Amino acid sequence: MCERQVDPERKRALVCRLRHEALPCPGRGLELVVYRREVARAGSPEPGFEVELNTGPRVPFRTPFDPADRASADGRLWYALDRNILHQSGISLLGPPAAETFAEVGPADLRRLLVEALEWWLDRPTPGADDEPAPGAEDAVLGAARALVRLRHGVWLDKAGAGRRLLEAGTSSVIERSIAARQGGSPPTGGAARAYQQEVVAAIRLADAPTQPG
Repeated sequence: MCERQVDPERKRALVCRLRHEALPCPGRGLELVVYRREVARAGSPEPGFEVELNTGPRVPFRTPFDPADRASADGRLWYALDRNILHQSGISLLGPPAAETFAEVGPADLRRLLVEALEWWLDRPTPGADDEPAPGAEDAVLGAARALVRLRHGVWLDKAGAGRRLLEAGTSSVIERSIAARQGGSPPTGGAARAYQQEVVAAIRLADAPTQPG
């Protein structure tokens, strides 16, 4: 978090100090996004970051200094969703609580961002035929479950937790299989995963549709 815009020289210095080669990161790596305080508190759906750093032994190195530098194919919608999650569940290591630092986006913007996120996943190629287990499809399914739980219950849960929340209301073979896949089981088929994602997209769009007068 910073109070004002960061000049390019200081952004480069920050990256040099924190990248994996200078400060070895345990596990997967480090994903760091720096925001101005006013952006974090604005509740804007825009990316709005000052600098992003992804670095580590299992993370492709990335360091855009401006949202416009981020490849459109990677999606620019994640930042507002992340700030929304931080408002609810963020842990502050220094300074005021995360709920005071990060604002939620408005309901209409949130629904739009959820749909865009699901459509981004739907655009990803799925390995194998539609009727074959597709490695990675479990993340797409549980990501959709997470979006649906946020829409219906107003809370962000981890992906597997969201799947389990939905299973409390009834069985779903694609969700059950996706949760099991995270424990080494076989993932859902590509066709089943896409069908579930499309179902969730339709549910969110329906919630976004204006009510017609009777």
